[in-house]
Amino acid sequence: MSKTTLPLVGAVPCCPPLTERPIIAEEAEAAARMFKALGDPVRLRLFSLVASHQGGEACVCDISDVGVSQPTVSHHLKKLKEAGLLVSERRGTWVYYRVARSVLASMSRLLTAAPTARNAA
Repeated sequence: MSKTTLPLVGAVPCCPPLTERPIIAEEAEAAARMFKALGDPVRLRLFSLVASHQGGEACVCDISDVGVSQPTVSHHLKKLKEAGLLVSERRGTWVYYRVARSVLASMSRLLTAAPTARNAA
């Protein structure tokens, strides 16, 4: 399956908890895209700046001071969008970013231990 046909992480939860069952190849590819996008320190900082920004969205003008040039910031934001982690909207000359709707829940679910009969009681 090609990368372009995989479901976006932000569109639907990508995977069950890793402890629930072994994930299938398509789920592993979707999760790997998410982690690869966040595997760069600048991207992780940008993602955190957007996610923690007041109102849940941030203008690129407010988050571009991460120690790299503006073209590099744009490149990293594009990679986060391609991975389905961020969505953007142009308003005049500025672009505003926000975390895709179910991304944080999807990431949390993937890394949460699945309930078992032993610890559910």
